[in-house]
Amino acid sequence: MNLSMKWLSDYVDCGVSVKEFCAGMTMSGSKVETYAAEGEMIHNVVVGKLLSIAPHENSDHLQICQVDVGGEAPIQIVTGAQNIVEGALVPVALVGADLPGGVHIKKGKLRGVESYGMLCSLGELGLTTHDFPYAIEDGIFLIEEDCTPGQDIHEAIGLDDTSVEFEITSNRPDCLSVVGLAREAAVTFGKPLHLHTPQFHGTPEKLSETVSVSVENPVLCPRYIAGMVKNVKIAPSPRWMRERLRACGVRPINNLVDITNYVMLEYGQPMHAFDLRYVQNGQIVVRNAKDGETITTLDGQLRTLSPEMLVIADAEKPVAVAGVMGGEYSGILDDTTTVLFESAYFEPVQVRRTAKKLGMRTDASARYEKGLDPDGCLRTLKRAMELVELLGAGEPVADFVEADHRTGSPVQIPFDPDWINGFLGTAISREKMVQTLEALEIHVDGDACTAPSFRIDLERPADIAEEVARIYGYNNIPSTVVRGVAEARLTPQQQFLRKAEQVMVGLGYFGTLTYSFTTPKCFDRIGLPTDSKLRKTITITNPLGEDTSIMRTTTLPSMLDVLATNYKNRNAAVCLYEIGKEYLPTGADTLPEEPNRLTLGLYGGDADFFALKGAVDTLLKELRLPKCHYVRPVEMPTAFDECCALHPGRSAVLCCGEMPIGYLGELHPTVQKTYGIGTRTYVAKLLLQEMAALSQPEVTYQPLPKFPAITRDLSLLCEESLPVGTLEETIEQAAGKLLEEVRLFDVYQGNQIAAGMKSVSFSLRLRSSEGTLTDEQADAAMKRVLKALAGAGAVLRES
Repeated sequence: MNLSMKWLSDYVDCGVSVKEFCAGMTMSGSKVETYAAEGEMIHNVVVGKLLSIAPHENSDHLQICQVDVGGEAPIQIVTGAQNIVEGALVPVALVGADLPGGVHIKKGKLRGVESYGMLCSLGELGLTTHDFPYAIEDGIFLIEEDCTPGQDIHEAIGLDDTSVEFEITSNRPDCLSVVGLAREAAVTFGKPLHLHTPQFHGTPEKLSETVSVSVENPVLCPRYIAGMVKNVKIAPSPRWMRERLRACGVRPINNLVDITNYVMLEYGQPMHAFDLRYVQNGQIVVRNAKDGETITTLDGQLRTLSPEMLVIADAEKPVAVAGVMGGEYSGILDDTTTVLFESAYFEPVQVRRTAKKLGMRTDASARYEKGLDPDGCLRTLKRAMELVELLGAGEPVADFVEADHRTGSPVQIPFDPDWINGFLGTAISREKMVQTLEALEIHVDGDACTAPSFRIDLERPADIAEEVARIYGYNNIPSTVVRGVAEARLTPQQQFLRKAEQVMVGLGYFGTLTYSFTTPKCFDRIGLPTDSKLRKTITITNPLGEDTSIMRTTTLPSMLDVLATNYKNRNAAVCLYEIGKEYLPTGADTLPEEPNRLTLGLYGGDADFFALKGAVDTLLKELRLPKCHYVRPVEMPTAFDECCALHPGRSAVLCCGEMPIGYLGELHPTVQKTYGIGTRTYVAKLLLQEMAALSQPEVTYQPLPKFPAITRDLSLLCEESLPVGTLEETIEQAAGKLLEEVRLFDVYQGNQIAAGMKSVSFSLRLRSSEGTLTDEQADAAMKRVLKALAGAGAVLRES
């Protein structure tokens, strides 16, 4: 809602600057987005009077003008305009002036003749012929206003208003009007409110003899009032009305249309004007549309209607979609002579559904769908008739035709000052509360409040407390500790996720955030099998498009999209992580599971499989998971379907005991090419929810060793296919408690080793916590290790 400050001053004199006004209104609940002064891009532009016009000696289209701009002597301006005449008043941009669009005026010379400014057109001032209908679109603006040479152009042509933009919440439709905001301003700044009671004379004839109104669905239209204007004279609106409409962001059109817009802005009640020629037999019928019925609306579009939609019809056809837009032939034309004004209340939900189904969004529907004041229909229509008389736009008929099916009664709300103070944590007196509520037109009678008809948001005691609080001032309410609530703290799951995030940041990874919805094509891009359970997804009912039509069941494509974007943007090396949810269907009528996943992605720089594995190992250690091990994906083919996107020889599944908790590896060359990444890329996905369940939050203290350790090295010979991890596990089980650490330090294949074999070397550190370890104890442990290794297929290398 854009509010003209000049218009507001008709109702309340706040007596503050615009900045103080915006701050005060925001604090009292009417949030201000911004404000702007009209013509703020225009500087050093004044009214000038053309004293003389002479042709340019060196040009057949330029003219040399002597212009009185209020100084001691006239200035000379060279122009190519052809519509200027001596004695005319024109806007003059002096040397140093600024105009909209970043135009800056300097002293110039045209064909050898100096020019000390520029004569301006409407467009150069940011205006149109809608603002000044007597002007021409292409040519200098010849001012017909009452002004004098040298007068600032803002004051001269009424370009001196300030527009304040409000963000009006859906529960306060009464504030979508100048009167509604004036009420708020009067209470906010403690100033008197001057409301106007519309009055008009009108012709004495009976409208019911010409026009009939019937409402077939009183639930969707509880009130409908029609009024008529005869002998209509279509003409431009007066300047004061055009200025106010422009300041509120509405384009002036003609007096009749401008009156309906003016009243809508003033009272918040949309109106519609019908050309009576196109209302068959003068009958207005408010009914549901017939199945398949059509109407061509004012925007020229043919709309197909359905039975749940409400229409305004005549004896034969629909002439308007109720609360949304009028029909093509219901608009005001230049030859219109008789107009029928409509002021009605339409049920909000029906208006919203109709507008949404027809794909239409209008100022009228935006107001109707929030809920209006049924009691305001008559006042609005009277105001329109008053303006018709004031502007000389026609002869209003004093009589109205009305269909009134209202059944509601004023809302009664309990009023308990003690409860309000306890609810707010304040000590406001009853007298102060009553004063505030009465100023807001909420009548207090004993222990009850009566809400005014325009305040549809007031329903319960908490609403009354809010009214008291916002006018009292939220900043005046003392801060207190919340009572009866335990100290806020993170849940164990939240702590686990936060720890995982901190570890990844500490490892130099950057966090990303991707959408939870994706495209079905992502499964083909990673080569997912057609029968994979991950292809069973949750489909979005109203997606933004095909690329965002399903909820993701794997986070891998999301990470690959981010990696691909970084590569295309020529980022040489990236290390990324994301903690996000997957959405796994559980059944047709149940909500999906939403487990958290940690996805890693890196390429460039020192990125390789072992860098990724090192990061994962560090994470597992910091999260205090039990000892985990890695297996080839082929050994657990059903663990993760996404492993198909990884290089078969450079990937692994991470297991904790028998439970798979993630995978990691190099991206398959085919998938890498599909995503357009031109370098080796490495990814991992970890099941955070499952890992949290396995985490060991209790830390067991271990003292520093008191006794020395013994180190023994083993060089083993085994088949090439035997995993090193299997050998390491065998050593750990056989060595028992004496083994403190086993470390792989060499793997060799070459001429000195038989084909199909490999040499694997480990360093073992043995230590006893009970005393100094003897050679005999170490030798016994090593014998057990060698015996176990022999059983696993590895023997001691001789040389």
